[in-house]
Amino acid sequence: MDRGNQTSISGFILLGLSIRPEHQEPLISLFLAMYLLTLLGNLLIVLLIRLDTHLLHAPMYFFLSNLALVDVGFASTTVPKMLYNMMSQTKTISFSGCFTQMYFFLTFGNTDSLLLAAMAYDRYVAICFPLRYPTLMSRKHCLLLAATSWILSAFHSLLYTLLMSRLSFCTSRDVPYLFCDVYPLLGLSCSDTKLIKTLVQTEGVVDILGPFMFIMISYARIFCTIMKVPSATGKSKAFSTCASHLSGVILFYGTISCLYFQPPSSYSAQNGSIASLFYAVVIPMLNPFIYSLRNNEMKAAMKRNLNRMRVWMDGQAREILP
Repeated sequence: MDRGNQTSISGFILLGLSIRPEHQEPLISLFLAMYLLTLLGNLLIVLLIRLDTHLLHAPMYFFLSNLALVDVGFASTTVPKMLYNMMSQTKTISFSGCFTQMYFFLTFGNTDSLLLAAMAYDRYVAICFPLRYPTLMSRKHCLLLAATSWILSAFHSLLYTLLMSRLSFCTSRDVPYLFCDVYPLLGLSCSDTKLIKTLVQTEGVVDILGPFMFIMISYARIFCTIMKVPSATGKSKAFSTCASHLSGVILFYGTISCLYFQPPSSYSAQNGSIASLFYAVVIPMLNPFIYSLRNNEMKAAMKRNLNRMRVWMDGQAREILP
């Protein structure tokens, strides 16, 4: 690596979205509100699942609590820096800060994908093999699936981060993007990037398509099993248990296909910024609504915990008042 070329650059400039000055403040308020809603919604899901013993020991909600934590990390990796850049005159990010951001962005994104696959497997076993469900989805197996998702994603992201950090960036500091990601940085490098581009188009695609194909095969088997159910009520109940997860899958993979399932030659920074905004900001905010508002068990858990809180507060009030 040409150290002289690299050290001549103190960092990168994240240009972000091309917006008019009069639109700046409303967008800052909007993104801040979305970020706070993301934190509140996802942390509330984690808290409800941890406080409710019925949900805590259910595999689907164990994976959902992990997914909510991923969404908190996902949004926190990009949104605070994006808001700071929009509010300040300087939009720089250090060399190490840029690759740290890219590492965590890739880690949380890949963990999200693998957890969605684990949740699809849970639905597949519950509907297609209900008698074997307690054995196949035991606490030990759930912990193993979740730990594998986190560890594989961490090592996968480390590979890309190490390869990208060895490139020389000697032409421009301007990143036409909201945050540091693989494609925008490849466009700034004056090194030979064939290896990384090939890796992105092969291993990277397999890394995304693998869990997606597993989810699609699982749902094909689920659909075939549900269609064999004789009663319409039974079919409706079985489909309802998968509706929230399937909605999350469509949102996640629909957006990710716009970002990464394209040749580098056809990549557009502006289109990529808009897609990444939806991917990194909107989807983590929507997930709590998708998985809780349409879920009767989550609603029941919220009512139970509110009742417990009310009883506790009444007890405290009786102790204080004479």
